[in-house]
Amino acid sequence: MAEVIRMPRMSDTMEEGVIVGWLKEEGEEIESGETLAEVETDKATMELDSYSDGILLHIAVKEGPVPINGVIAVIGAAGEDWKAAIAAASSGDSGNADAPAEAAAEPVAMETVTHEEVAATAPSGERVKASPLAKSMAKEAGINLSTVSGSGDNGRIVKRDIEALIGGGAQTTPAPKTAPAAAPTPATPTTAPTSTVESFTFSNGEANYEDISISQMRKAIARNVVGNKFSAPHFYLTTEIDMENAIASRVRMNEIAPTKISFNDLAVKAAAVALRQHPAINAAWLEDNKIRFNRDINIGVAVDTGDGLLIPVVKHADMKTLSQINTEVRAYAGQAKEKKLQPKDQQGSTFTISNLGMFGIHEFTAIINRPNACILAVSAIVEKPVVKNGELAVGKRMKVTLSCDHRVVDGVAGAKFLKTYKEILEDPIRMLV
Repeated sequence: MAEVIRMPRMSDTMEEGVIVGWLKEEGEEIESGETLAEVETDKATMELDSYSDGILLHIAVKEGPVPINGVIAVIGAAGEDWKAAIAAASSGDSGNADAPAEAAAEPVAMETVTHEEVAATAPSGERVKASPLAKSMAKEAGINLSTVSGSGDNGRIVKRDIEALIGGGAQTTPAPKTAPAAAPTPATPTTAPTSTVESFTFSNGEANYEDISISQMRKAIARNVVGNKFSAPHFYLTTEIDMENAIASRVRMNEIAPTKISFNDLAVKAAAVALRQHPAINAAWLEDNKIRFNRDINIGVAVDTGDGLLIPVVKHADMKTLSQINTEVRAYAGQAKEKKLQPKDQQGSTFTISNLGMFGIHEFTAIINRPNACILAVSAIVEKPVVKNGELAVGKRMKVTLSCDHRVVDGVAGAKFLKTYKEILEDPIRMLV
């Protein structure tokens, strides 16, 4: 019997997905595990894989937004009536309107573009690792995966490797003479703009504006910040930190560190150490009127994607070295910009840091990232006149502002945390003990 493919829910905040492009066409034979299409969610661009074998009888939505549980395709045997399958599915929906979207979405699975490994076999018999999208693109282009050098984790072949090869830039090993590659012609585009211009009018100086349909990520951000701002009663505490010792310590660290330590790494590590001493800050307000004090210290770090902020999480930050924090945050930032950051990497934060210092911002406040009780806004290090030992001198100072959920954190608790945080950055050796 024909099987109706629906839009699954892939995150708590996802309300709809946007079909970016189909990798299969109507009438094509589909095997379980093959990638059907790419879908933009509020977290990342994901792959839509089939759990069924059969023929792709019908594509209901070629591209564009589809609500959770909306019909997007039908897979079945050749000649089956896909219209009857959709009608039967619609009838079932009306009779069970309260059924969870997840249950109705069983026919498909979605994974981030670089998440799932697909095995191929090289002439030598060795296993070749490739993402589903890379495998599909290579098949369409007639490219032998065993000739491609992957740039992903552990040598995995990913989308960019195939794109580079199609464009003539990939690093490959010689292919067997008996299996020349066909001319690369990918059948379906795999990327799309994150926003669409609905109206753009310039007419003799009149009505100079443009209305842009926002991306799924921006929709999620809008919902989250409104909920975060108006459900948690915010109050703010600001302190100024003497950063001269931190600057000198960073120079010495970078003489021996395997990666270049940034001031953001120092900010994250100092917060992790201070949170261990002030568990009341490493907490969350629960909707059933409980406060959760977290034993783990998992720090969310706001990163820019070009289309808004995502907050990947450095797990157990208090147990990691500055170099480990640096490597992890850099990797997350790269994945976020490519819309390949996995949902699991954005979950489980107990405290959040937002750093605008690199943009020269002297002071700002941040909106709490629920369910965290607090978020720390880190500003730029600035030179300013200060009094040292009774004399006027040039100092290097940085302001930080702690936004607190007053249901969880009182002013004294927040002030004590900031006092410890200030002491750690003013004497960075405290991070090591």
